[in-house]
Amino acid sequence: MADDDALRAYRARLREWLAAHAETAPRRTVLEPLDDDDVRGRLAWQRTLSEAGYAGVTWPERFGGAGGSPAEAVAVEQELEAHGVATAFDFIGIGMVGPTLMVHGSAEQQDRHLEPLLRGDEPWCQLLSEPGAGSDLAAVQTRARRQDDGTWAVDGQKVWTSFAQHAAFGILLARTDPDVAKHKGLTMFVVPMDAPGVTIRPLRQITGDAEFNEVFLDDVRLCAEAVIGAPGEGWKVALTMLGFERVAVGSGLHATPLDQLVAAVGAHADDREDPAVRVRLGEVASQLLALRHTSERVVEQVSQGQVPGPEAGLIKITSVLASLDACRLAVDVRGAQALVAPEWGHQVSMLPGVRSAGGTEEILRNVIGERVLGLPPEPRVAA
Repeated sequence: MADDDALRAYRARLREWLAAHAETAPRRTVLEPLDDDDVRGRLAWQRTLSEAGYAGVTWPERFGGAGGSPAEAVAVEQELEAHGVATAFDFIGIGMVGPTLMVHGSAEQQDRHLEPLLRGDEPWCQLLSEPGAGSDLAAVQTRARRQDDGTWAVDGQKVWTSFAQHAAFGILLARTDPDVAKHKGLTMFVVPMDAPGVTIRPLRQITGDAEFNEVFLDDVRLCAEAVIGAPGEGWKVALTMLGFERVAVGSGLHATPLDQLVAAVGAHADDREDPAVRVRLGEVASQLLALRHTSERVVEQVSQGQVPGPEAGLIKITSVLASLDACRLAVDVRGAQALVAPEWGHQVSMLPGVRSAGGTEEILRNVIGERVLGLPPEPRVAA
C-alpha cells in the first residue's frame, strides 16, 4: 500500500507517539500471555492504544473508534510490528464481536458493550463450537429455554473457546426451538462469563499454551435483553460474525511475516544461492504478498459498511497454507534448530490447530464453491 501525503503525515504522528510510549508497552510475541498479570498489562496497553485512536482504527466514532481509514489501520499494524510492540489484546472483541454488535445489536447493547470492549475493560470470547459437532456449527445442542417471566435458562457445553478464561462476556449461539430445521430455531445471546452456572476449564495444547477452553453452562439465567437480533435469528448473526472472524483470523494475526522468513532463509550464503530454495521462497512470498493485498481490499469493504461475504474465507485459507509453507521452508533450511527458536517452533505447533479456527479448510472450500462459484452443493444427510 503506497503512502500518500496524508498517510505519510499520519504515520509520522504515529511514530512520534510510539517513540514516547513504546518503551513501556508489552513486547510483541508469538507466545500466549504468561499469567494474569501479563494479561492485565496487555489490556492496559489496549486502553492506551484506544485512547490514542490506535485500537479499533476503522470503528466509527459513534462507537468509540477512531473513524480512520483501512490504510491507517494497516499503518498502525505495520508500525507496531516494526517497533516490536504488542497490538490490542482482545482481537476477538475488536475484530469479530464488536463489528457483529454494530450490525445486529440493539442500541442498548451497543451503548453498554462497545466502548468498554474497545478500551480493553471487558474482553470477549465466542461460545460457538461444541463437542461432537465437528465443523458443523449449526449442529448446536446447547439449549436456551424461555421462562414464564421472559428470561432464558441455558444448558450445554462449548469447546475450543479461545481466551474464555480472560473474558468478561461471551457471545453464545444456542438452540431455542428444537422442532425446526437445524439452521433455524437458533438464537444468539450475550453471556456474562462470571454468571452463576458458567464453568471454564482451560485446555493445554502442544505449544504449552492454554489458549482454548471448555465452557460448561449449567442452568445459566439470562435476561430477555441478552438476545442479539431476535429469537430464531441466531444463524444470521452467526454468519455475520463468521465473516468477520475469517477476515480477522486470516488478515495477518497468524500469518508468517515475510521479512522473518527472508531473514531465516538468507542467514547462510549456501541457502541464498540454492536455486531450489530461491524458487520455494518466491512461491511463499507470492502467497504472502497476495494475502496482504486481498486483506487490504476486504478491510476497505468493511470500512465502507459492508459485511464480509463467503469469499473472505479465501483469506483465512491462504493465510494458514502460506504460513505452513513458510514454516516448512524455514525448518528445511535451518534444520531442527528452527524448532527451538520461539518464532518458528511455536508456529509449527500452532498452525495445525489454526486450520480449524473460523471453519476448517474443507468447510470453507465448500462455502466458496457453493456460494461464490455457484457449484452444486455437497450431498448432506441432515436438513
